[in-house]
Amino acid sequence: MPRYTTVDYHTAGEPFRIVTGGLAEIAGTTVAQRRVTAAASQPVDRVRQLLCHEPRGHADMYGCFLVPPDDAGADLGVLFWHRDGFSTACGHGTIALGAWAVESGRVAADPDGDTDVRIDVPSGRVTARVHCRAGAVESVTFRNVPSYVLARGLRLATELGTVTVDVSYGGAIYASVPAAAFGLTVTPDRHRELIAAGRAVQLALAGTEAARHPGDDRLSGVYGTILYDELPATESGPRQRNVTVFADGQVDRSPCGSGTSARLALLADELAGGAVLTHDSIVGSTFLGRVVGTTEADGRPAVHTEIDGCAYRTGEHAFTLDPRDPLPGFVLR
Repeated sequence: MPRYTTVDYHTAGEPFRIVTGGLAEIAGTTVAQRRVTAAASQPVDRVRQLLCHEPRGHADMYGCFLVPPDDAGADLGVLFWHRDGFSTACGHGTIALGAWAVESGRVAADPDGDTDVRIDVPSGRVTARVHCRAGAVESVTFRNVPSYVLARGLRLATELGTVTVDVSYGGAIYASVPAAAFGLTVTPDRHRELIAAGRAVQLALAGTEAARHPGDDRLSGVYGTILYDELPATESGPRQRNVTVFADGQVDRSPCGSGTSARLALLADELAGGAVLTHDSIVGSTFLGRVVGTTEADGRPAVHTEIDGCAYRTGEHAFTLDPRDPLPGFVLR
């Protein structure tokens, strides 16, 4: 009987299941290659479905497989997964992995200082800087791959009407549109309508030039739609509330880590001089995001971003599949 061990966290409300045992090695010489292998492998994908889908998971579950890093410069490699497949990036997962790596002893940490956990993900190398006090993790700063704008002010005809969207990259490609463009606000009571709006934007952008990654076609495709409300600014800078609808209608409970990087790329001019974006989620949790430098990536002006958040352990599990079980996994929604 197969047995899979996991450690589960949540980052700002969004679940993250770290698979620590039971998975066979996934072929590939880089994390990006292993993502392609995993997506094409029925045995590997069956494990994703087993641990992500009901009855062990749910329609909005998120998690990862640990894999070797690309080289000795990173502490670990990871393949992120969700209900519908394998993603190229995951900021909330990177924050959770940083906390887990320190709390589990995978990475030796300063009990009263900062420790960098370097992680190879399909979109590149990212860093989780883990802040500890008295041996306990207090917060994590996620340093992402370079982020940049792909399109601004794009008029988009969707099945719910014509809206204006911006498209940017933060390890994955995101479309940003004010929730008010669909007559909505980012509140839990409107979440079904927000899902419909997010899906409509992704559908309308599918196959367009704006959805194409300029350097690596494996990273192409709009991964999520960020629907946001403008809120009164804080003393530190702008404040927005967002919901990211990703994959096929999944809702990010957190403010979305890689999505926050994509928003920071769009807001870079407004954040010049050290201003901080207070980025709230649909459930009331918050990330703090800032631009910490400029660069060039894939032939485009880009920014380095950092996002502050925290993750908390919610449980440890040993999942099995009884060979007599006729329902190894399903999704109702």
